[in-house]
Amino acid sequence: MAPGRALFFNGLWPLLLAALAVLRPVGAVSADQSQTQAQLRSLKERIERVSRDVSRDAIERDRLARNLRSAELAVAATRSDLETLQTQETAHSEQRATLGAERSRVRASLASERASLAAQLRVAYRIGPHEPLQLLLNQRDPAAAVRMYTWYGYFGRARAMQIEGIQQQVQRIDTLDAALAGEERALSQLHSDRAQRLTQLEAGRAQRASALDNLQVEARSRAASLGRLRAQQASLERLLRELARAAPSRPRADDGTEFGRLRGRLDWPVAGRVVASYGDTRASGVDWDGMVVATAHAAPVRAIAAGRVIYADWLPGLGLLAIVDHGGGYLSLYGYNDQLRKSAGEAVAAGDVIAAAGDTGGRPEPELYFEIRRGGKPVDPRPWFRQRRP
Repeated sequence: MAPGRALFFNGLWPLLLAALAVLRPVGAVSADQSQTQAQLRSLKERIERVSRDVSRDAIERDRLARNLRSAELAVAATRSDLETLQTQETAHSEQRATLGAERSRVRASLASERASLAAQLRVAYRIGPHEPLQLLLNQRDPAAAVRMYTWYGYFGRARAMQIEGIQQQVQRIDTLDAALAGEERALSQLHSDRAQRLTQLEAGRAQRASALDNLQVEARSRAASLGRLRAQQASLERLLRELARAAPSRPRADDGTEFGRLRGRLDWPVAGRVVASYGDTRASGVDWDGMVVATAHAAPVRAIAAGRVIYADWLPGLGLLAIVDHGGGYLSLYGYNDQLRKSAGEAVAAGDVIAAAGDTGGRPEPELYFEIRRGGKPVDPRPWFRQRRP
C-alpha cells in the first residue's frame, strides 16, 4: 500500500456531520450538502499542500535524509510486493491442492466404474453374441422369460449410462489436468517474481545501509547530530502547526471528549519493551516528546482509540509515520514503521492494525515511536494506559 498524502484534521468531521443534520427543506439540504462538500474539498487540498510542502522542504534541506527516504521507501514497497506475492502463492497452492484432490477422487471413481463395466463385459462375453436370445430360450417359464428379458433391457441401459459416465469422468480429468497445469505455470511465475523482488530488496537494503553509514559519519560530530535532531523535531512541529492552521480546532476539557474519558483505559499500540520514555534526554541533548518501544520486526501496530488517519507518509527522523485524529484536539503518532496499513482519510476503530513496526527513519533495530498530543502539544502517554508496560 503506497503511503497516501491526503489529510483530515481535528474537528472537521463532527462539524460536517452537524451541518448535514440541520433540518431544512429538501432544496436547502441539497444546497448545504454541495456547499459542505466544496468546503471539504478545499480544506483537503489546503492540508495536502501543507503536508507536501513541509515534507519537501524538510527533505530538500537534508541530502542524507533524502537518500535515506528513497532507500527506505524502496524497501517498504518491495516488502509490500513480497507480501502480496506470498498471499497469491498461498492461494494458488491451495487451489492446486484442491484440484489435485479432486483429480485423485475422479480417477478412483473412474477406475471403479471401469472395473465394474469390465466385469459385466466378461459375463456378456461368456454368454456369447446372442445374449438376449439365449437368456430367453434358457427359461422354461414364459413369465420368467419375460421378466428376464425386461431385466436384461435394464442392464443394457444401465451399462450404456455407465459408459457415458466413464466418458464424462475422462473429460473431467482432462479439464482438471489443464487447470493444474495452469496453476503450476502461475506458481512458477510467482516464484520468479518473488526471486526478482528479493533481489530488489537486497539492493534496497544495501542502499539503506549506505545512507545509514553516511548518517553515522556525520553523527560523530555532536553539533551536527544535535542540529539534525532539532531540524527533525522542527519538521514535525511545523507539520502539525500548519495542519492546525489549515483546519483549526479548539481542545475541549477532557471530560467533554470521548478520547479524554479514556485516560487510564487504553491498550498499548504494540507489544514490546519501553526503551525511552516521555521527557527522557536523548543522546544529543534533545528530550523525547513521546516513547520508544522496542518490538519485533513487522509486529502489528494498533490504533489506541477510534479516529481517522490524517497523515501517512515518510518524515525525517520518524520514518514511515501515521497520525490519527481522535477528535477534541487529540492526536496519536506512530513512527519508525516498516509498512503503513492505512491511508490518510481512513477511519479506524480502537485496536485496528494501522502499521507494521520497523526501523525506518534510520533506526538500528525495530521500534515504535509513539506520541499523544493535545492541541498540538505533546503529553506524557504513560498515564493513558491501563497497564504499566506494553
